[in-house]
Amino acid sequence: MREDLLHFIWKYKKLQLKGLQTTNGDTLTIVSAGTHNYNEGPDFFNAQVKIGGQLWAGNVEIHLNASHWYAHNHEQDKNYNNVILHVVWEDDATVFRTDNSEIPTLVLKDYISTSVLQNYQQLFSSTKKVFINCEKDIASVDSFLFKNWLDRLYLERLEQKSILVLKLLKDSNNNWEQVLFLMLMKNFGSTINGDSFLNIANNVTYSVFKKVISKQQQSESLLFGLAGLLQKQDITDTYYIKLQKEYAFLQNKFELTINDEVAVAFFKLRPTNFPTIRISQLSSLYVAHQTLFAKLMQAKNLSEIYAVCNVTASSYWDNHFTFAKESKKSKKKLTKSFVDLLVINTILPLRFCYAKYIGKDDNEAILEIITSLSKEKNSIIAGFTNLRVNVENAKEGQSILQLYKQYCVKNKCLQCAVGSSLLSRNS
Repeated sequence: MREDLLHFIWKYKKLQLKGLQTTNGDTLTIVSAGTHNYNEGPDFFNAQVKIGGQLWAGNVEIHLNASHWYAHNHEQDKNYNNVILHVVWEDDATVFRTDNSEIPTLVLKDYISTSVLQNYQQLFSSTKKVFINCEKDIASVDSFLFKNWLDRLYLERLEQKSILVLKLLKDSNNNWEQVLFLMLMKNFGSTINGDSFLNIANNVTYSVFKKVISKQQQSESLLFGLAGLLQKQDITDTYYIKLQKEYAFLQNKFELTINDEVAVAFFKLRPTNFPTIRISQLSSLYVAHQTLFAKLMQAKNLSEIYAVCNVTASSYWDNHFTFAKESKKSKKKLTKSFVDLLVINTILPLRFCYAKYIGKDDNEAILEIITSLSKEKNSIIAGFTNLRVNVENAKEGQSILQLYKQYCVKNKCLQCAVGSSLLSRNS
């Protein structure tokens, strides 16, 4: 037995509602279960119950054992003085407020249907679980309920991604262009170099970077230099030497220093993902669009975003992946799949936060864009697909990732619409 099951039963009134009595024999009627509190304090705020014909309004606290009231020192906490009902599974102690007044107690186990307990046991007691608790039954959940849950999960995921955006915004004194620059750098670095690229961006303010984005060679030299990629003295490559000289000039002009903690990696990366290529592509993006933030925030649809991101690395990289080592000639264009990741992880979370910041409702455009994107390919989405869960687009893919990471692996099934639906069957 887990306490979150008791929360679920109380919240959704999955108990026998007629004939309820407190442990003192007083009749009990639940008028309102109240608002579920996931933070410190009583478990449900602003509940309403009738006890012995008297209407009470206040908070409800839930425990497996009544004695947990004392184990958690609630009798010493004034925040619990407004508790009007103690809901428990086992009544092993009488509880009192700080003024020594007794709190009425309801013992849930006396009023629970066997179907709720059986469904709960089936959901959590599987010994053959390979992926998620409800893997045998998730495909049978009502499709309308499931789709609505996915919609909510996507907005929840945007809210979660907003945490980083808002932190960067605060650190940059509300400079949205700086935030975009930082987030683009992090995402152009991908998994391997994301943190290093973010450190590079933090070593130069956007106001400095903005002064060099009109010229490709200057913007590249700045970023390559800060990445520590222009320090070799034995390379005779003409372009490399030009970049070295340009960076020396910029370093002196803007008093830049290389952060020794920045170490970009090439190992385990495909050549198209090498930091040299990604830095040049990012530089090209800013050279092509010196009002990049405005264009991305105002893009009406996915096609307009693709048009903005239709850039290639500078011509030097047509036959290079690293400095001074020639390769087969090919344009290093930002691929659709890479731009899709930028849309998912940078552009839309930023638009979501920016719209709220300026008091604009941009949700419709955001949902249209994310729905237009193809779903990502990863093991989590593949796992749900194997369970006959149809993932149609990137919005649903992001929702599935949120579902798995924030609910499934944390066993928060009773806070999930799927788990709640399965638990409520035949109850």
